[in-house]
Amino acid sequence: MQVDFYHLTATPLDRALPQIAAKVVDSGARLLIVSAREEQRVLLDRLLWSYRADSFLPHAQAGAGDDAIQPILIAADVAATNAARHVALVDGTWRDGALAFDRAFHFFEDDAIRPARDAWRALGERAGVERRYWKQNDGGRWEQAA
Repeated sequence: MQVDFYHLTATPLDRALPQIAAKVVDSGARLLIVSAREEQRVLLDRLLWSYRADSFLPHAQAGAGDDAIQPILIAADVAATNAARHVALVDGTWRDGALAFDRAFHFFEDDAIRPARDAWRALGERAGVERRYWKQNDGGRWEQAA
């Protein structure tokens, strides 16, 4: 299982997440987006409908319809009722439930750097977990740093 840590410095979540989500959906896979904050889930719901003028990302909030048919599901906890094998943790909090997926994207900002480092160290001790740390270069492009 692969865990990608994305330290949001230059690019905010509302620009980084849709790029990752689009790649997941374009590959034919499904994504679960997790945030404990209801306000953030509502904002992400709106964002995925309108993040680009020429397209949208098909999705729903958990419990708002038939979760099982959603390519992208936004939820409060790590329960992939849409059978997703990819999970994006977007509220800065690592959850060990993400280890049940094939790939996890852990997005965090400066205010969550200490817990992210703790999660990085803890995951380094887990068998079968490949960690990657992504940071942005001066041009704003993501580069793998570890």
